[in-house]
Amino acid sequence: MTQLLTIEDFTLGFRDRPPLLDSVSLHVNDGEAVALVGESGSGKSLTTRAALGLFPGGSEFSGTVAVQGLDTLTASKQRLMELRRGHASMIFQDPRAGINPVRTVGDFLTETLLRFDGLSRAEATERAVKQLEQVGLRRAKELMDQHPHQLSGGMLQRVMIAAALLNSPDLLLCDEPTTALDVTTQAGIVKLLREEQQSRGMGMLFITHDLNLAASLCERVYVLRRGRVVEQGGTQNVFLTPQQDYTRQLVEATPVIDVAGLEAPAAAGVPLLEVAGLSKTYQLPRGDVITALDNAAFTLPEGGSLGVVGESGSGKSTLARLVVALETATEGELTLRGVPRPRRALKASERKVLAKDVQIVFQDPYLSLDPRIPVGNAVADVFRLHQRQGRKQAKVSAAELLGRVGIGPERFDARPRALSGGQRQRVALAKALAARPRLLVLDEATSALDVSVQAQVLELVEELREQLGLTILFVTHDLAVVSRLCSQILVMHQGGIVEQGPTARILEDPGDEYTRNLIASRPRPLWDAEPVTA
Repeated sequence: MTQLLTIEDFTLGFRDRPPLLDSVSLHVNDGEAVALVGESGSGKSLTTRAALGLFPGGSEFSGTVAVQGLDTLTASKQRLMELRRGHASMIFQDPRAGINPVRTVGDFLTETLLRFDGLSRAEATERAVKQLEQVGLRRAKELMDQHPHQLSGGMLQRVMIAAALLNSPDLLLCDEPTTALDVTTQAGIVKLLREEQQSRGMGMLFITHDLNLAASLCERVYVLRRGRVVEQGGTQNVFLTPQQDYTRQLVEATPVIDVAGLEAPAAAGVPLLEVAGLSKTYQLPRGDVITALDNAAFTLPEGGSLGVVGESGSGKSTLARLVVALETATEGELTLRGVPRPRRALKASERKVLAKDVQIVFQDPYLSLDPRIPVGNAVADVFRLHQRQGRKQAKVSAAELLGRVGIGPERFDARPRALSGGQRQRVALAKALAARPRLLVLDEATSALDVSVQAQVLELVEELREQLGLTILFVTHDLAVVSRLCSQILVMHQGGIVEQGPTARILEDPGDEYTRNLIASRPRPLWDAEPVTA
């Protein structure tokens, strides 16, 4: 086999500071899938971006990073552009950071095909639509005319995957590409990526914090910690018989579905949140109407925990945004603490009162954090606004809360752009918790976290539930997380609720075929004979 990607003794850092990457060495052969796993901030993304010649401004580096013999540390801009256009593609962790928000999906997908591949607009559009359908997106033709803000995070991530595959790259670099996807879509994408990789002889370097996902896709694995490779080898050997304590900790922290000891649902009574006949429709420019949520109905008691699961685009995030008044319902009623929500946009004074009771942590931390404000100050401002703390005490409280979600004091004055995706998500969670809300809405809030930090964050949420009587509405595609945190589950599909009830009952004996497919679609290792269900 030929080495597509060769990294040898690669060190990267800033002057007078400890290196961010320290003598990293790895390789990817053609036709091979290799996983790169480790904690958020361990240097996984820095390592992968170096393959495309993408380095932090002002950084210093040494060693060798070569793609098909081209050293990206020394190559000219023109050679790097040729590499990115024709030989190597990357799927980034945050899809919104890689697409222009004022251009349509169609413009984004067809630009390279029109400018550099010589295709006509009709040919480029046909090819782009076909690729969108291949990654599991419905209404692909209609999506071509939509803008990024009109798509859910999971849908937009699939657009980015489609874009990366359009030019049939020799090397595919994947930076948490399925983080935002539900398990059924993830299973389909994993199957697609593996088929594409094997049929084309394509090499793939796959960054993930999900060890189950790495095991289902990759033959070899590198474990990265604090910028150093601490263990490597065949995926089966490394995950089943890890040699390093750090690797063992990652394996032990990986969540699994476990209904034993699940708490019983909260006793019936006056609910904190009551939803009846809630619907939301959107008008498209051409006059078409999209029903994002259709006749949803459920109750959530004080101190309860409800997991909302389903495919990307099923209406989960729309429901969450309606609950926190970021959207206005088209039809139906939503009652919080016995007070009906007006069917109009809230006034500023009403929104401030609501924020004391209801907070949301978004799937995309960029939506929660002002890029101009240091993260410590962002959390401290919430303590000042909602807890009436003075400036000094607010900073102390913010530092303590950030520490509890795994952000050390050295990051207090950092701006969001200086943090990894997982670190930004932890800050967003701390910012929401600082308001001490009655209802905390988590919209895929742990999907960007590595398994060890996810376990830490879930433990913190459970602790706060007990201490403060916090009520949880958890939107997620991770059934293992639901089994740990939520006493009830609500399953959504194409905007409607297909099943709801106690977590233990639904996970052990689902009544709907769609729910059974969700459970069956969990990643399974390559060495397991049972195939992945797409």
